[in-house]
Amino acid sequence: MGTDVILRQLMSGLSGGAILFIIAGGLAIIFGTLNIINLAHGSLYMLAGFLCFQITSWLSSVSGNYWISLLIAPLVVALVGGIIEVFLIRRIYNVHMLFQLVLTFALIFVIQDVVRFIWGTRLYSVSTPWPFGTRVAILGLKFPIYQFFLIVVAILVFFGISALMHYTKLGRTVRAVTANRDMANALGINVPMIYTVVFMLGCWLAGLAGTLLPPMSVVALGKDMDVLINCFIVVVIGGLGSLPGAFIGAMILGVVTSFGIAVLPRMAIAFGFILMAIVLIFRPYGLMGRPD
Repeated sequence: MGTDVILRQLMSGLSGGAILFIIAGGLAIIFGTLNIINLAHGSLYMLAGFLCFQITSWLSSVSGNYWISLLIAPLVVALVGGIIEVFLIRRIYNVHMLFQLVLTFALIFVIQDVVRFIWGTRLYSVSTPWPFGTRVAILGLKFPIYQFFLIVVAILVFFGISALMHYTKLGRTVRAVTANRDMANALGINVPMIYTVVFMLGCWLAGLAGTLLPPMSVVALGKDMDVLINCFIVVVIGGLGSLPGAFIGAMILGVVTSFGIAVLPRMAIAFGFILMAIVLIFRPYGLMGRPD
């Protein structure tokens, strides 16, 4: 494998890992705070991709239509997530986790059918937005600038969410609710509202990832299950509920998958599970997780 191939696969892996971190970070935040495994997280990510396509199509004559969709689509997904939390998930916080899994699994089919009804089963694409439609030369090789943009966005999301959780009143309240829900409620904190805000934040991250992906891939029905599997691999590798762990796990999985596809394409689907198994053998609670 030549140097040029290594660099291209490395960049592809890091940019793919960046997208994976943004969506897996939302899943980690929801689980870490609400202790809910949201199987519909990938479906909300897919929904954002279709919303991105629709908004850019509606505004095809408007300059910067993609950037408008990048603002609107994640907010719409966050609003959908808020509705789901208030009317459905809020009612099952204190029941067995099996009920949570059944409910969120059912939401996968509901969202898929809504997407199929509106957009059908066609493949859609979104043009790379200005000014990231060109390539930049590094060590004699040209790489899409959009890949660097995705990596930068992932880093900004990581530091932004970390700062939100550690240096703001909302973040301190969320950590208090996570540590002891009953005590926080006794102190007058509106726990249901905090849960809704956190769930919407996680869904917003899924929407952000879903809106960032179309310029580098197609928008298609079925994208949700593929990314959901990878997200759970990332969360398990990094440590359940750990945002730094999700970042590290996503980047590792992205790079391993990228090189795995180049070396053994027929085994590409297995590399994530092999990586997860290796990590769990040595650290059953994940790279950044804490033992119970």
